[in-house]
Amino acid sequence: MKAVVQDSKCRMQTRHVVVAVLVCILHLAFCIAPARAQLQPGVPGQMGHQTGIVASNVPPKLKSVTFAQRLNNQMPLATPLTDDAGRAVTLGDYFGRKPVVLTFVYYQCPMLCPLTLNGISSALKVLPFTPGKDFEVVVISFDPRDTPEAANAKKRAHLAHWKTEDTASGWHFLTAEESAITQLTSAAGFAYQWDDATNQFAHVSGLLTLTPDGRLARYFYGVEYSPKDLRLALIESGQGRIGSLVEEVLLFCFDYDPATGRYGWAVMTLVRLGGLLTVAAVLGFVVVMRRRERRAPVERHA
Repeated sequence: MKAVVQDSKCRMQTRHVVVAVLVCILHLAFCIAPARAQLQPGVPGQMGHQTGIVASNVPPKLKSVTFAQRLNNQMPLATPLTDDAGRAVTLGDYFGRKPVVLTFVYYQCPMLCPLTLNGISSALKVLPFTPGKDFEVVVISFDPRDTPEAANAKKRAHLAHWKTEDTASGWHFLTAEESAITQLTSAAGFAYQWDDATNQFAHVSGLLTLTPDGRLARYFYGVEYSPKDLRLALIESGQGRIGSLVEEVLLFCFDYDPATGRYGWAVMTLVRLGGLLTVAAVLGFVVVMRRRERRAPVERHA
């Protein structure tokens, strides 16, 4: 009688485990499907979308979208820009005595651009350096449709999100005409492409550090940046030293189609593969537990 009770408990426990695992799978599936990138609050026109794709899964039409390393290249400091207050400035206004952190985004980007800015603030938050005092942060929109008002809204929302309004003097959100944008992005090796089907720019995420005289010193790719590496890059850039080439691990801002509300083939392939592997693992677990249940009565009888 005791053996029967134990066998019944064993089967009940197995069923509970299987049900729990299946519930977890269903929960994971529903969480993955609507996954959306973290965006900053309070910025009009932003929508949450899945982040981009890695370089190994780039469609052929995006082969020209790159962020090539052009270390020691001189940026055109005389290039005209407009700051977030609507004033006419030049790129050289932010150089002279301090190193510069530079990134290219566009202010209505629904995918990686907010994550790039968040990655910069996340890394800078733990550094002993202060924007405006020890270095400058220059954010340039590569969308000629962006306005100073959009730049100002993005700046205020971003600094408020990170509770760093006291460093506003060290953050510069800029816009420019298309010819000026082309001049700047070409000098930095930043190539992007407009896609009519998705009504988005395909581009790569990352940031640069530059020397006080405007030379490209270091490239960082992705949306998360090592505070230790960024600290070293700012020190070296401030001294006029140029870093070495790094591996180009490119993350592309191009995979989600807002018109259809569907994810691209790269993301969906990974999700489906992960689901199949999970199901196979659960089925294997069930088979093993059933075999143990069948052997248990025989062993007790013997």
